[in-house]
Amino acid sequence: MALLDVKIPALGESINSGILAQWHVQDGDVVKKDQALFELETDKITTEGTAEAAGRITLKVAVGAEVKIGEIVAQIDPGAAAAAPNLKSQISNSKSETPPASPAVRRVAAETGINPATVAGTGKAGRVTKGDMLAAASAPPAVVAGVADPGHPGSTSPATAPIVSAVDPARQTRRKMTPLRQRIAQRLIAAQHEAAMLTTFNEADMSAVIALRTKYQEEFTKRHGVKLGFMAFFVKAVVCALKEVPAVNTQIDGDTIVENHFFDVGVAVSTEKGLMVPVIRDCDLLSLGEVEIALAGTAKKAREGKITLSDLDGGVFTITNGGVFGSLLSTPIINSPQCAILGMHAIQERPVVRDGQIVIRPMMYLALSYDHRLVDGREAVTFLVKVKQAIEDPTRLMLSV
Repeated sequence: MALLDVKIPALGESINSGILAQWHVQDGDVVKKDQALFELETDKITTEGTAEAAGRITLKVAVGAEVKIGEIVAQIDPGAAAAAPNLKSQISNSKSETPPASPAVRRVAAETGINPATVAGTGKAGRVTKGDMLAAASAPPAVVAGVADPGHPGSTSPATAPIVSAVDPARQTRRKMTPLRQRIAQRLIAAQHEAAMLTTFNEADMSAVIALRTKYQEEFTKRHGVKLGFMAFFVKAVVCALKEVPAVNTQIDGDTIVENHFFDVGVAVSTEKGLMVPVIRDCDLLSLGEVEIALAGTAKKAREGKITLSDLDGGVFTITNGGVFGSLLSTPIINSPQCAILGMHAIQERPVVRDGQIVIRPMMYLALSYDHRLVDGREAVTFLVKVKQAIEDPTRLMLSV
């Protein structure tokens, strides 16, 4: 039976290549149809490749290699699938079976590109340990016979001589930036260089929202299957503010100002791969429950590496919540080509004056970074005040006032 090629799938017109970040299988494994085979990182998303048929797999590309769309990274022999159970039994009964790699070993393999199968194990039953992997990573490159060193006639040197850090690997780890992390860096630097960015601040009394959540949390969770959080209130508050101050719902296209008449709001999600901003569509048409369901679904996809390009495209405004990590105040960077971003922060009980009396209230600092080329100070301050008013009096969200 003919071998089946495992190729890097097409992911969109703007994606031409990626990094093969991880193999979920080992060379020679018998795989099932639709089984996850590898993890591919691009400058926009992380995605998985799956097996189109069952059979024995032969890996052609090492972890960490850059691969192009359509490139063959493995081959599957469908004819080996039937014989797999007997062969697997024989291997399992053999004392020379290679123990499966531990999570620590797989993590070092992903960071260094070293295949654990090529490392001599010093652990029990020949198991490769994390120390073995670190030692292999810090070892000098092997000499390749027959390759002349131009600096020393008659000697040989590696065909490729990578620079190896002299630092003890137990004290320092070096790894190449992933395409996604590189893309994040490029976008943030571009936003700072291209936009006339300014940040204005305010604070919101969270008492009313907290009281609503406390009163209706149990009923809300039973009805919608998700908990009522703070983010849904801020999404709806942002929609109200965008309607009141349409200048914040704009972007620049060359020498043209584009004003958006829809309300697709991006919500920043922190993942192991980096920051992603999935977009919640038509937030003006969604209830609080529907917003929470959409938030939970997109956040789950982002953290599981199942986010798609369509989930990330087209947002008109972004909300980021550094408060979940304890941030008290920050100046968020605009998510280009949008012209503004709202930063939420930690809720802290602070003394404030109400009706001439000093009282303790749960307060949150809010920060609005905006592109001063499109948004004037008056509009930015008005926008943030509208968000503050909606949060401090959530009834406004129900009445759209």
